Amino acid sequence: MFIQNRREFLRTMALSTAAMPFLTCGNSSRRSDRLPNIVFIMADDVGLEVLGCYGGTSYHTPNLDRLAETGVKFTHCYSAPVCSPSRVKIMTGRYIFRTTEEWGTIPPDEKTFGHVLKSAGYATALAGKWQMTLLKNDPLHVRKMGFHENCCFGWHEGPRYYNPLIWQNGEIRKDVKDRYGPDVFCDFIIDFMRQNKENTFLAYYPMALAHEISNDLKTPPPPGPDGRYQTYKELIEIMDKKVGRIIQTLDGLGLRENTLILFTGDNGTPKHFITKVENGKYIRTPLFSFLNGKKVQGGKGELTDAGTHVPLIANWPGRVPSDSVCDDLIDFSDFLPTLTELTRADLPADVIIDGRSFAPQLLGRTGNPREWVYTQWEGKHWIRTKRWKLYHNQMLYDMIHDPFEKTPFTRKSDTPESSKAREKLNNWLSNLLKKPEELT
Repeated sequence: MFIQNRREFLRTMALSTAAMPFLTCGNSSRRSDRLPNIVFIMADDVGLEVLGCYGGTSYHTPNLDRLAETGVKFTHCYSAPVCSPSRVKIMTGRYIFRTTEEWGTIPPDEKTFGHVLKSAGYATALAGKWQMTLLKNDPLHVRKMGFHENCCFGWHEGPRYYNPLIWQNGEIRKDVKDRYGPDVFCDFIIDFMRQNKENTFLAYYPMALAHEISNDLKTPPPPGPDGRYQTYKELIEIMDKKVGRIIQTLDGLGLRENTLILFTGDNGTPKHFITKVENGKYIRTPLFSFLNGKKVQGGKGELTDAGTHVPLIANWPGRVPSDSVCDDLIDFSDFLPTLTELTRADLPADVIIDGRSFAPQLLGRTGNPREWVYTQWEGKHWIRTKRWKLYHNQMLYDMIHDPFEKTPFTRKSDTPESSKAREKLNNWLSNLLKKPEELT
């Protein structure tokens, strides 16, 4: 088990800061002591197979593909199977059994990367999806979670696309009735970056795209101006264009070389997608995509790779190596310590941080790669290496030779190799689940 407390983290930073290459701008001899801006984009319901840079051929994603071509693409990033636990995990650096297994909540005493970077002097903003509480019950909740400014749609309160219900800094916006929600959120992020171009900032952009229309509202959300709901393909390609707008703005502001862009997805692609509403009922159709020539169905909501294996792209001209691939394991809990290291901030004190910084890997160094990652939801979990994946029920899969998890190893069918892997994974899991007072 990897538990990095604040003292250990700061000791590691002290040993490595002098050699941090992000202080040198590419091939230039100019040095800058300014810390990086962070633009952290999380797409909604976008699995690995969606992006062209990962081998997807069903959608047109030129801006994200270009980010990967000029940055680093991670091939083993893992989320939770659904959005709410993924968001708690990525913001806190802690596994769900330490925080909450209640849907759509985050405990009020948890510290997020918003708190961390805000305390380090960053201007912080969030725009898009906020799924940590009903904003009508706590309009200032996003601010309490570490973000100076925010612009969010009302999850379970109203539409996210056409005629959206949008909260901004604790108040419902009255000027967006005829606007498209994703345009509003993207504009907000762009305005925030412009207003803070002389400052150091964190812009967290958990997109509304490319989730289907909200299907739990008493009244179905309004369709688009053409009288229909958008397809998943349309939403993906709009998502890519929003990413392009962010990049174009950074270029125009002269901030590109001092800004780290991170892009990931909160969970896998949906298995089915709403295409229309008839007589007040939502009509879903199966959703398939092509990945490296194979037809695959999304797996959102499942603990399989289709539900938890997500893209991760990092781009920072002159700092992140161009056109590179990193095969190290990345756990969603790793983002908070990574951002903390890059910004020389302090980790939250007196709590267990499960994440491990992958800042060195971002910058082309070896770092301290994980041996395993872990995820859970609704009483089920798995722990895995790049090859072996062990579930709560002791079903073990060889993910290299059985990526679709068709033939599990049981204790009765174990080979010497699988038995050894099972033992190692169970030992790691046992240490992970120990109570704090049991840790040495």
